[in-house]
Amino acid sequence: MAPTLTLKFFVGLGLVCLALSAAVPQMAAPMDDEESMHPHLPRSGTRGRTISGEATQAYWHEASKQLLREKLSQVRNTNRAKNIILFLGDGMGLATLAAARSYIGGEEQKLSFEEFPFTGLSKTYSVDKITPDSACTSTAYLCGVKANYGTIGVNAHVLRGDCQAMANASNHVFSLGKWAMDSGMAAGLVTTTRVTHASPSGVYAHTADREWENNALLEEGCGEQADGLQDIAMQLIYGEVGSKLKVMLGGGKRNFYDPEFYDKGRRTDGRNLVEEFEALQEGNTFVKTQKKLLKVNATETGRLLGLFSSGHMHYHVEQLADPENNEPTLEEMTEKAIEVLSTEERGYFLFVEGGKIDISHHDTMARIALDETAELSKAVRRARELTNPEDTLIVVTSDHSHAFSVAGYQPRGSDIFGAAKSKGQDKKPYLPLSYANGKSFDLYYNTLTNEREDPVALATGDFDQLFPAMVPLESETHGGEDVGVFASGPWAHLFTGVYEQNTIPHMMAFAACVGDGLTACQNASD
Repeated sequence: MAPTLTLKFFVGLGLVCLALSAAVPQMAAPMDDEESMHPHLPRSGTRGRTISGEATQAYWHEASKQLLREKLSQVRNTNRAKNIILFLGDGMGLATLAAARSYIGGEEQKLSFEEFPFTGLSKTYSVDKITPDSACTSTAYLCGVKANYGTIGVNAHVLRGDCQAMANASNHVFSLGKWAMDSGMAAGLVTTTRVTHASPSGVYAHTADREWENNALLEEGCGEQADGLQDIAMQLIYGEVGSKLKVMLGGGKRNFYDPEFYDKGRRTDGRNLVEEFEALQEGNTFVKTQKKLLKVNATETGRLLGLFSSGHMHYHVEQLADPENNEPTLEEMTEKAIEVLSTEERGYFLFVEGGKIDISHHDTMARIALDETAELSKAVRRARELTNPEDTLIVVTSDHSHAFSVAGYQPRGSDIFGAAKSKGQDKKPYLPLSYANGKSFDLYYNTLTNEREDPVALATGDFDQLFPAMVPLESETHGGEDVGVFASGPWAHLFTGVYEQNTIPHMMAFAACVGDGLTACQNASD
């Protein structure tokens, strides 16, 4: 018979368990992951830049209904596009757009092109890189072909620096500008960078290296193989496409002159390409100041070349600060280009680049990048005002993004350039705007003490203030994520969805009935 378990036994067992539990250290209560991910932040003293009625569900319900009404009332425009305009915000990623809204007045604001009825996303990788540069992307969104990093207007048989492959004309690919001109339309380009820089040169050039903007750089890169090859500036003046462009406005004067003619000239062949341009054809007009540009009579001008700076044009904020500024704004150049091109009865293609968004991001100067984005928005708005959406297709996109982010949980209406309301684990504040890498690393991180510097103490409020970078690099890098595409006008509905970047010129050509591909003027099922 099994022994009976007595009360004394159970009492003893309980005492043993109590002793063991006392001897084992107790685990601390686990940290609430939700609290660390979504912390309770101190409330702002004011509601900030909120809109009357936002606290009610009725406000948001009505806003949604209004958007639905707009969507339902949209009628697809299937007219042939007489004119096609491609705007490029170089380096204008989605984070840049979000931050720019705060910069222009509030998170609820829209840039002009964000009002366009149709939007999509473009995949920006190149044939050989996950994250591309502005050269190979210009080949994609202008020539309809993806290519290799650093090359322009050539296919992927050409690697960067391959002079022999560049010389092979069968490797050359042509832009939407040429497709348009072959159909009897005019074409032109506008940029705030050098007109021989990576993005605008995609309109007219074929080169194995984006750096070969003048003969000295081409000869340095190719040596004896440079014989018979044209540098990018030479291709703008004498190339198959460049020699026919009606409007060319931007910076980069140095690549067109030998120092004999211009003290900042970079050519070494004794040539003055600007003078040669003027002599090529009666009516060819060269301007180098804002005043001269604004005085150009569109009906009396044959071809227009404007070079307003030695290198890239100055930032808009620099132009404002300089009482002797003689450079036009992007909006002014865009308006004049449209005036001149509109004299062509058969329509036109125009490429417009806000190129210094990219350059300021490379230098981690976020304040300037957002201002340059706002300037692009002004130029787009003016272009839409000057043209008829019934016959003019306008597409706005970017070539790539940047390693730029908008972080933290700052209140609505707060200064986008100020500190976040919370602090880091090191008890120091941080800025909502920052970069994954770049030249500002050493400014914000003390490598001797292995500590972050207080970013608020370093903030100057100046337009050229650098923003924090996490990895030390001489120049901040591009980002590899998709970029936005915004479209208004004939066949704008084609630009919805997610697609390869090289599709963009084919869709624009379809709308304008140019090029050798499918067009709206033929049966699209052929």
